[in-house]
Amino acid sequence: MSKRDAVFPPGRQALYDKHRYSAAIRSGDLLFVSGQVGTREDGSPEPDFGAQVRRAFDRLNSVLAAAGCSFDDVVDVTTFHTDPETQFDTVMAVRDVMIGEPPYPNWTAVGVTWLAGFDFEIKVIVRLPTPV
Repeated sequence: MSKRDAVFPPGRQALYDKHRYSAAIRSGDLLFVSGQVGTREDGSPEPDFGAQVRRAFDRLNSVLAAAGCSFDDVVDVTTFHTDPETQFDTVMAVRDVMIGEPPYPNWTAVGVTWLAGFDFEIKVIVRLPTPV
């Protein structure tokens, strides 16, 4: 069995080392991205919900870029919400800007009671582009 092919965005290695996980793992032509949350630079949760969602999408975008892909390559999205009913409109507004036009990826939204101090998390599976 080959060793995991980990992907890390620039400038965040210490966070992943501290918590002992990879930002993403390449497996064949797929990329499995760990859940991304809206952290400030020091790793603490962004208190404003809208800003927290934008930061989570920005963090995700950094991981995708480090793997040589973009939101256009995302095939499956899972989001976690601590209060889906009141948060959904905010999430959709950010999602529409970041993910863009149809065809859309699959998406599963899950209501949860705890996200380690955060209120939103997003994880994705990506089909890596074929090198030209």
